[in-house]
Amino acid sequence: MISSLVANLSAIAAKYQHKRLLQTLTHQQQQNPPAPPSNAFGITSRPSSHLPAGSNPSFVNGVATKDLHIDPLSSLSIRIFLPDTAVSSESGICPRYGGYLPPPGKQWLRLRKLPVVLQFHGGGFVSGSNESVENDLFCRRVAKAWDSLVIAVGYRLAPESKYPAAFEDGVKVLNWLVKQSNLGVYGRLGIKSGNYDSFGVSMVEPWLAAHGDPSRCVLLGASSGANVANYVAEKAVGEGNLLNPVKIVAQVLMYPFFMGTTPPHCEANYTTSYFYDKSMCKMAWKLFLPEVGEFDNLDHHSAANPLVPGKHSPLKHMPPTLTIIAEHDLMRERAIAYSEELRRVNVDAPLLEYKNVSHEFATLGVLLKTPQAQACLEDIGIWVKKYISVRGNELSY
Repeated sequence: MISSLVANLSAIAAKYQHKRLLQTLTHQQQQNPPAPPSNAFGITSRPSSHLPAGSNPSFVNGVATKDLHIDPLSSLSIRIFLPDTAVSSESGICPRYGGYLPPPGKQWLRLRKLPVVLQFHGGGFVSGSNESVENDLFCRRVAKAWDSLVIAVGYRLAPESKYPAAFEDGVKVLNWLVKQSNLGVYGRLGIKSGNYDSFGVSMVEPWLAAHGDPSRCVLLGASSGANVANYVAEKAVGEGNLLNPVKIVAQVLMYPFFMGTTPPHCEANYTTSYFYDKSMCKMAWKLFLPEVGEFDNLDHHSAANPLVPGKHSPLKHMPPTLTIIAEHDLMRERAIAYSEELRRVNVDAPLLEYKNVSHEFATLGVLLKTPQAQACLEDIGIWVKKYISVRGNELSY
């Protein structure tokens, strides 16, 4: 555990590091305009700002991981986190699993189906990675604490890939999950009759086929990743039964990156903050949006404002949504407003506020070791388990 003083100093250091990155990217964009979308394969990480953590298909500290590149036309990738509770052996010790299906035999007493969590990292759309050290640690904690199979999404970053690239990548991963789930079902049902696509079934992701329960799918996003998660939820609502057997049962929005040009009445109190301030938010959104003038109309941009009127999916159809906010966060008022609107239309949408913490307090570097970060993950788990429990509603919030 680390003290609040150390946590706040760490957040300030991270703020200036991130601000320098935003300034550098802004300068580069002004000097060298980005390539046209047709040439933008994109990037999903910046090694200069985030150290990568290697994947390991063997169980280490209770979790195995592996990386997949799922779109041949872009850099979109995922990292899968599988807890060892998915597999148990007679001795109680899980042997080497590797990247494939568990070997047949009586020594495998249990192959459990686990809920699937689609996780979207933060970073203001311009940084962060699904395979960074901090995101790897966070997802390992989620996989173990929630007893879930976690899919961390490596969406394309701006300014190399501007809006709507990150949002489209989120939907692509959801559609990939639908395809994988259906291939797994067809493989199990069709092998005996011979009525199946052998090539398609051979492309099934083995961990997902053996251990994923797509009917219990949760979206989890932090900062800008929360914006992506909420967009994916909206698209899922619009698709309805077309996504079967995948069902979004809940989403968790951790300090979402909701913004607008016209500040709420309370936003004036946040001229400075431990992490994001107004100038940094402005730079991030200008790097993300494709047109120069779009930032001036941010209140009416669906990427920044989830309450933009005229959306295809009414709020009343959104999945249960838990919103996490920090006391020292410039964007907290807009997250509160969204949560209130969801509750107004009878969506289960609790709001949890954590005192004396900043934006990304539970997902950023050294802040992962604070008591607030660990308490936050536990609190989220209590609420999420209402929706991912096999029997349902076993825990009350």
